[in-house]
Amino acid sequence: MKLTDNVHILKWVDEMAALTKPEKIVWIDGSEEQLEQLRAEAMGTGELIKLNEEKLPGCYLHRSDVNDVARVEDRTFICSKRQEDAGPTNNWMDPQEMYKKLYEIFDGSMKGRTMYVIPYSMGVVGSDFAKYGIELTDSIYVVVSMAIMTRIGTKVLDAIGDNADYIKGLHSKAQLDPEKRYIVHFPEDNTIMSVNSGYGGNVLLGKKCFALRIASTLGRKEDWMAEHMLILGVENPQGEIRYVCGAFPSACGKTNLAMLIPPEAYREKGWKCWTVGDDIAWLRIGPDGRLWAVNPENGFFGVAPGTSAKSNPNALAATKKNTIFTNVVHNLDDNTVWWEGMDKNPPKNAENWKGEKWDCTDGSKGAHPNSRFTAPAVNCPCISPEFESKTGVPISAIIFGGRRAKTAPLVYQSRDWNHGVFVGSIMASETTAAATGKVGVVRRDPMAMRPFCGYNMGDYWQHWLDMGAKLSNPPKIFNVNWFRTDDEGNFEWPGFGDNLRVVEWILGRCFGEKDAVETELGYEPKPEDINLEGVDVTLDTVKDILGVDKELWLEECKGIREYYAQFGDKLPKKLAQELDDLEARLKK
Repeated sequence: MKLTDNVHILKWVDEMAALTKPEKIVWIDGSEEQLEQLRAEAMGTGELIKLNEEKLPGCYLHRSDVNDVARVEDRTFICSKRQEDAGPTNNWMDPQEMYKKLYEIFDGSMKGRTMYVIPYSMGVVGSDFAKYGIELTDSIYVVVSMAIMTRIGTKVLDAIGDNADYIKGLHSKAQLDPEKRYIVHFPEDNTIMSVNSGYGGNVLLGKKCFALRIASTLGRKEDWMAEHMLILGVENPQGEIRYVCGAFPSACGKTNLAMLIPPEAYREKGWKCWTVGDDIAWLRIGPDGRLWAVNPENGFFGVAPGTSAKSNPNALAATKKNTIFTNVVHNLDDNTVWWEGMDKNPPKNAENWKGEKWDCTDGSKGAHPNSRFTAPAVNCPCISPEFESKTGVPISAIIFGGRRAKTAPLVYQSRDWNHGVFVGSIMASETTAAATGKVGVVRRDPMAMRPFCGYNMGDYWQHWLDMGAKLSNPPKIFNVNWFRTDDEGNFEWPGFGDNLRVVEWILGRCFGEKDAVETELGYEPKPEDINLEGVDVTLDTVKDILGVDKELWLEECKGIREYYAQFGDKLPKKLAQELDDLEARLKK
C-alpha cells in the first residue's frame, strides 16, 4: 500500500522498481507492529538472530558477509559534473558514465526480493534543521537499523508533503560482489546509490552518505555546516550548561569525549556532562549571531571492541536494549554477545563473528575489529535533555584533535576564527601499530572530514572562512592532543574522564574566566590553570606536554605545504597566509 500521493516520490519509486525488478514493494510506516513483523521474517532467514530477552531485551545479532565489514573509501565516489568540484581527496567519475555503470549492476538486482521504501528524517521532523530522504532497499537489516538511526515513517511523508525536496537513496545487496561494490553520491541530483554491500556504514544511507557528504554540499549552498563532530554539554556546579563541538579522526577518543564521565573530584562538586551527539553535527547561524548545533541522527553506530564498563560505561549502557549487534561474538551459553575489550571473561562456548565455533584460547579474534552496535540514543544514561530540541544548542567552543606523540601540545586556542580554520585544516594523526606496519606516519584529516566532504576540500575551507565572516558571535576554536608520550613511549596525560580538566579551561576561555599565555601556535593555559585535583599528574608533566618544539613544528610546516599544494588555486589565500605567519613566528 502506498503511503503518499507525492507524484515526485511515486514516479521515482516506480522507475527504480522497473530497474531493480523486485517481487513486491513494501512501504515502511514506522509502526512498531510492522517492524516486529520484519524482524520475525529476518529471524526466519537468519539475517537476524534474536538474543536473550531477559538480559538483552529487544536485541539482535546480525552478521555481514565476510568480505563486507567496513566502509570502502576506494569504492566511494562523488560524481559532480566537474571533476574539480569533487577535488583531489575524493574519487570522481563523470555522472552519466557512473549512472550507466550503476544501472547495469542494479538491473534486476532485487528479483525475487522485496523492495522496502523507507521515508526518513535527519533531525527532528518538522524542525528548521530537518532534511528528508527516501531510501529504497532490499535488506530488512537496513530497515530495522534505519528505524534506530533516523526518524522514519508516515510522519516524514507528511512533512515532505507534495514537495520534490528530498534526498533519493537506492540500495541493493545485489550479489554482494566486492568487484561491483559502489557507494556513489550525485550531489547535483541529491541522489545516493549503494550496491553490493550489506555493511551498515555503506548502506544506512542517512548516515555518512546523506548527513555528511550530501549535507555538506547542501550546507555550502544554504549557509550552514554539516560536520563530523560530537556535541557535548558540560554542566558546571552553578547549573550552567555550556556546549562544545569536537572533531577527531578515528581512534582519537571521540565517542569517549561525547559520553564523558567527569572525574570523581569533579562529580563531587556537581559537574555533569550531557551527550547531544557522538558523530555528526549540523550547525546554523542563530538570530543571536552564534552557531547552533543539532545531531541529525537518532542513534549510535558505535565500534564494539574496546567498549567496556571501564572505557565508556555510557556507551555500553546504551546497548542493553533494542540494539542490533553486528559481527561480534555470540555467547551460546546464555545467548548474549561479547567482544574483545568488553571484559576479561571471553565465553567458553561461542561462535565468532563469522558464525564459526570459536575457542577463546587459540589467539584468534572473536569479534571483527570493526564490529558494531546500532543503539537508540535515548538508551544513553547521559543523553542531553536538549536531544530532541528543534532549535539545537548554542556552541561556545569547537575542539579539533589528533593523535601526535610529540608535535601538538595538550591544548592551545587559535588566535581568531580564520586562524582556527587553519588549525582545523592541518589536523593530522600518526598511525598506530594496530593500523599499519609503519608507525608514526602522519595522515592529514582536515576537520576529520577527509572521507566525508562531498566537494572540493579547498572550497570547503573557504566555506568555513565565509561562515566565520557571517558570525557576529563565533565559537572559539581549540586544538587538543591527549596522546603526548614521554621518551619511553608512555602516554603522559591520563585521558578519558580527565579530559574534562582541559575542557574546563577551554570553556573558561570562552567566557573570559581563564588566563592564557601566547605561544607560536596560539594561546595556551598557564600550567597551574589545569585543575589537577585528584589526578596523578604533576605540574612538571603538564609543563612538558604544553611545550612547543620549534624544530618539530618547522618540519610540520613543510608537511603542511606539501599537503596544501594539491589544492592549487582552490587553497584559500587566508590559509596560505596563516602558514607563512606560523613559520615566521617559529623562526623568530
